[in-house]
Amino acid sequence: MTADHRLAPIAPGRRPLIGHALPLLRDRLGLLQQLRAHGPIVRIMLGPKSVTVVNSPELIHQMLTAQSGHFTKGLLFEKLRLFGKDALPVAEGPGHLARRRMMQPAFHRERVTGYVRTMRDTTAFAIGAWSEGGELDLKTEMQLMAQNIVMRAAFSAAPAPHTARAILTSVDTLFKAALRRALVPLPLLDRLPTRHNRRLARAGSTLHHAVAGIITDHLTRPDDYDDVVSMLLDARDETGAPLPDDEILSEVTGLLAAGSETTAVVMAWLFHEIGRQSDLEARLHTEVDTVLAGQELTADHLPRLTFTRALVQETLRLYSPGWLVTRQATAAVRLGDFTLPAGTDVVWSPYTLHRDPGLYPDPLRFDPDRWLPDRPQPPKNAFIPFGAGKRQCLGDAFAWTEMTIITALIASRWRLRPAPGIRPVPVGAITVHPSVLRMRTEARQSGTAREAA
Repeated sequence: MTADHRLAPIAPGRRPLIGHALPLLRDRLGLLQQLRAHGPIVRIMLGPKSVTVVNSPELIHQMLTAQSGHFTKGLLFEKLRLFGKDALPVAEGPGHLARRRMMQPAFHRERVTGYVRTMRDTTAFAIGAWSEGGELDLKTEMQLMAQNIVMRAAFSAAPAPHTARAILTSVDTLFKAALRRALVPLPLLDRLPTRHNRRLARAGSTLHHAVAGIITDHLTRPDDYDDVVSMLLDARDETGAPLPDDEILSEVTGLLAAGSETTAVVMAWLFHEIGRQSDLEARLHTEVDTVLAGQELTADHLPRLTFTRALVQETLRLYSPGWLVTRQATAAVRLGDFTLPAGTDVVWSPYTLHRDPGLYPDPLRFDPDRWLPDRPQPPKNAFIPFGAGKRQCLGDAFAWTEMTIITALIASRWRLRPAPGIRPVPVGAITVHPSVLRMRTEARQSGTAREAA
């Protein structure tokens, strides 16, 4: 291969036959972090298969924007078709663009503002059930809360507690299967009637049954709803035909899955951090007490919750949920000094990008003040928790609003303290979630409440 058509170098540590598979299985996050020291683009070997890892923020941005037409979403997103083969997160080409344009109105900032009351009431109901001195499995608690917010705001649905947990379990099962199949692609094994595949089929059936019930209710009482489901039912393609039933089912299922996992893990990590840093917790409580002043939270309060938002932003940086993003080159493409042949599998990691000491001083320190305007800011394109370009997450404004509301409301009523002996570490599953995170609840009175007393 000529100098103008060089392949990226292979990272050190390759072993005969298995390549880099062993360190990837042992410590996925650690391996990707170590690869940043080997240049802007580097290859790893998984057995005989080569995977190209892009580390440079400039080249990642180029791949997601100017060069995006040369890439499909890649192996992980292909496996996420378990949630629905035509849903927006996994759609490709003209179909993706058409579906994105159709879905966009539901996530305009003005529409998201209209979801604030539902987000507030759903969160308040959930945390109102907590008890003084109780112990929470915080990740699961946040998953249920985020899932209920998505279902109420986007689908006007309020599932019973046992149904909500069944949906959550099904989503977790499908996510785990998608990641396993992406990291160890064995198509033949996926089709065999194994115990794992039978459990996967049951999870898919449970999830689709729940979503189908929501859609049926909208069809039965169409005048009662004005939400994402009714928008999909009213949508027409370029020929004037409605969306097929299976496509509506896929879209609602995909939104439900995507809308609960990311928010949940960010919130779990945020309260883990402030639970062990009393100065940050005190600043959050002061801001929330001052801004809300005993009133119900509304959209008008959100712009004034600046420290609350900084906490969310720093959590998104340090614990960026999407630790692994995949792409596949559809044609030979030049990226930096190297050529990626057609068919090249590509990965990049927001998690390791956001922890790069060359981009963020003292990167492992949880420091929300790094986002203050008088502090040096990271280079452009170095903070992209929701992606960039035409595939940037459509629900980013929804997620920012939701996470700010959840943080503020919990802080207004509770302190969360680490349970004894719990030391969570980041785990690279479908998102970066805590290995274990149990926290104890302590009721608090706001400053306004104390003064009133």
